[in-house]
Amino acid sequence: MSFYAYMLRCFDGSYYIGHTDALERRIAQHQHGELPGYTHNRRPVTLMWSQDFPSRIEALEAERQLKGWTRAKKEALAAGDWAAVRLLSRKSFDTGLRLRSAPTQDERGGVGERDGLSKHDELAEPDDFGEHGKIGGFGDVIDENMTSTGAVSDSYVVSDGVGAVDAATPPPVIILVRPQLGENIGKAARAMLNFGLTEMRLVSPRDGWPNPSAGPAASGADIVLQNAKVYDSVAAATADCAQVFATTVRKRGVTKPVVTPEQAATEIHAAPGRSAILFGPERSGLETDDVAVARTIITVPINPEFGSLNLAQAVILVAYEWSKGLTADRELSQPSINPIMPPAPQEELDGMIGQLDAMLMGAGFFHLPDKMQSTRRTLRTLLTKPGWSSQEIRTLRGVLSSLAGKRPRA
Repeated sequence: MSFYAYMLRCFDGSYYIGHTDALERRIAQHQHGELPGYTHNRRPVTLMWSQDFPSRIEALEAERQLKGWTRAKKEALAAGDWAAVRLLSRKSFDTGLRLRSAPTQDERGGVGERDGLSKHDELAEPDDFGEHGKIGGFGDVIDENMTSTGAVSDSYVVSDGVGAVDAATPPPVIILVRPQLGENIGKAARAMLNFGLTEMRLVSPRDGWPNPSAGPAASGADIVLQNAKVYDSVAAATADCAQVFATTVRKRGVTKPVVTPEQAATEIHAAPGRSAILFGPERSGLETDDVAVARTIITVPINPEFGSLNLAQAVILVAYEWSKGLTADRELSQPSINPIMPPAPQEELDGMIGQLDAMLMGAGFFHLPDKMQSTRRTLRTLLTKPGWSSQEIRTLRGVLSSLAGKRPRA
């Protein structure tokens, strides 16, 4: 039986470290919110790294060590950037999860003997390795060939247990074609992360990438910018996508289906495979050749006299419509709403109306006897419409009492 240490990246960009004896089922439980705790309100989550161990105690020790790593080291591990892991280990004197030679096929059913410690021994401080390269009696292993960043595509794992996650509908990729300003890239990243989208691709950004102006404009959506990938062409950026949508409000002389963002979101959720949504440069939008790559055009009903949306606005429209189609286990959180108190019993409402009526009689409000009844009826209708709660009626009666107790000014 194998045990696993694993690392998840949460919706808000933070990391969660855990261990389990059933990896796929555990990831599905995280995705479905079946596990109370840290990840429950930070979904969707993405499996960034996992490693199997022969015993639970070794997996637990690996979890403990990973929790002590800096964010930079965790991100390097998630990216499979072993040079960065080694560099950060030397800089911080925190070697974290130490490396030893990977086992042979006889030991763990692997793919044969590796190169021993020659590849990784600079990571470990001399006294950390006991006999046979083990640490404190445990066989802590990170095997470069067994990182799960990419072995499990975007954490959409198909589980054989209850609560399997649908592998057919990953979130769409947002592709910015020849974006001009770093600020707009950052604002688009912010719009994406607001609604649970994290994968951004950039096609030939005008000012290069990374762009220092993007970070401040992203307002904390750093995870989107850090993972953004740059491509030379629209074709390269969409090569792994089964569905490609192009956003435009202008007629391009290209005969393609035209849908609203809501309709596009429905198609993305229903169709298998990965979808991509193209957004053009700020000044001119997508060119005809860019639109030609797409199968479907997304457009929005808009004021014909002023059809200009900025880049982030266009992204947020599409991202919001996509988020509305999330299933209950992956839906985004909403701000808490104070419950509406039920209407007060009729007896309490009659009491307030009676108090007001008495005050009005004393003030001589009903000075036309023949209209008294209709005026009272109008006041009752007016005071009945809001559906006052008991607390509201008590407050209003307090106001009336306060007014009744005041003497007229001289």
